[in-house]
Amino acid sequence: MQTIRTIKKMQAVAKLLTVKKKKIGLVPTMGALHEGHLSLIRRAKKAADVVIVSVFVNPAQFGPKEDFKKYPRDEKEDLKKIKKAGGDIVFAPEAAEIYPCDYETYVVLENLPKTLEGEIRPDHFRGVATIVSKLFNITRPDLAVFGMKDYQQAMVIKKMTRDLGFPIRIIIAPTVREEDGLAMSSRNRYFDHIGRWEAVCLFYALRTAREMVKAGIVDTKLITKEMRAVILATCAVAKIDYIAFTEFETLKPVKKVVKNTVCSLAVRLHGVRLIDNMKLI
Repeated sequence: MQTIRTIKKMQAVAKLLTVKKKKIGLVPTMGALHEGHLSLIRRAKKAADVVIVSVFVNPAQFGPKEDFKKYPRDEKEDLKKIKKAGGDIVFAPEAAEIYPCDYETYVVLENLPKTLEGEIRPDHFRGVATIVSKLFNITRPDLAVFGMKDYQQAMVIKKMTRDLGFPIRIIIAPTVREEDGLAMSSRNRYFDHIGRWEAVCLFYALRTAREMVKAGIVDTKLITKEMRAVILATCAVAKIDYIAFTEFETLKPVKKVVKNTVCSLAVRLHGVRLIDNMKLI
């Protein structure tokens, strides 16, 4: 497995792979890898000849009061995991390589990022769209794999890919969960024992929503009320940023759950902010 640190070198390697007619798969990550990330690498391996995994904690997608400085980093362990999962190349640049001191070009979508996470984190998706578009240009992938756990991010990237004409197939892989249902996340490691136990309240709430829909209750106000009760019953100090029901592709809000409705939520527990989602029908 090869580790590359510079844009120039990565572009040269990607160009050579293209000349050799190798199908390139890209898995963008911010490191601190867990089984969810590794499942994306394995998914890319099934569809591509060469899998490039980027490891880059992107400062452009963190707000001034967010956890950029304390975001978990363990490159040595990440490299071992990537190799074991089947990654072929790791692109791990320094921040100054991606954003030199005179950097001023960003990718902005007009509408899709303004709801859900975008309401709470106004510049987050500007940073996401910018780094992913740069990675697309640097690594020249034929396909890229993202997780459903970051649902809105996946939809933003799909839209950006279509709008900018990137010749790249976007694959959205299912959320990988712990045995108790908690969605795997690099931020889960912030929790102590009690916090980790209470964090499963997001999954409990989503499961409740799905069960209500199966029982014929499709009014999102009624479902939201019950979801809030479930969260607070599990973690009394939880702060709910939002519970939202949207159409899958467009993220347009819905008042009644119909086919392809996704329920998304963001909750703060003991200083840790988690997101999760579930397609209800």
